Amino acid sequence: MGILMDSWEPGKYLQFKDERTRPAVDLVGRIDLSNPKNIIDIGCGPGNSTQILAKRWPESVVVGLDSSENMIEKARRDYPNRIWIQGDAENITGDKTYSLVFSNAALQWMDNHEALIPKLWGIVEDGGVFAVQIPKFETMPVNTAIQNVLKKDRWKNRFVHNRWEGKNAHGLAYYYEIVSALTCDVVLWETHYVHVLPGVQSIVDFVRSTALMPYFEEMESDRERQQFEQDILAECETHYRAQTNGKVLFPFERMFIIAYKTRAVGRKG
Repeated sequence: MGILMDSWEPGKYLQFKDERTRPAVDLVGRIDLSNPKNIIDIGCGPGNSTQILAKRWPESVVVGLDSSENMIEKARRDYPNRIWIQGDAENITGDKTYSLVFSNAALQWMDNHEALIPKLWGIVEDGGVFAVQIPKFETMPVNTAIQNVLKKDRWKNRFVHNRWEGKNAHGLAYYYEIVSALTCDVVLWETHYVHVLPGVQSIVDFVRSTALMPYFEEMESDRERQQFEQDILAECETHYRAQTNGKVLFPFERMFIIAYKTRAVGRKG
């Protein structure tokens, strides 16, 4: 993948299980596919999105793929009857095809989507579906907070790579250009979720196990990680304001793409 993910912590990731799973539920609900023979969940994490697929299509063989050993181990413990594979999506070959190639909030960790998406399309069988959800993290105030902290003297020369500085941020038009070259049957939409969280600290908790991981991985001590997180919290407090009841609204924009390998006549809209 575009970045090492061995330090993923499934427990912290699942602290916001409902918020992270809701987009997978919405995406699965829009896929027009009957009785798929087999499904692969790219970037399956601890298996929360994979279970949504298995519930929608209980007769299908569902495979979860993730680069993180920690995530795959968690998925194997929680869902031992599923097939779990540790590996990188970039290394997938066309030796095996699937009725549904699915990915919920994973492609943003991978580079070179102009090459990656056609490669994933190559493992979609004829009559199959490619369906993905990609967060628009670079446009969010929490990312602005991260970028502002990274410009501070303490941190500006600390990291080799600034993962979320925006150079890899793409909109739906970009993805349509890629996918429309592969098929004429494409469905796209965006959803603006608003999570109601207990406070600004919860926003930092939300991104600690995802967006902050690339920076934590370069740090040598917990003390340095804690200082970085405290700086992020202080900056976030300038971007998010508490409601009268003390809660904080955390808007989260996500993009959805469904592409059908053959055009179905009379398919649901």
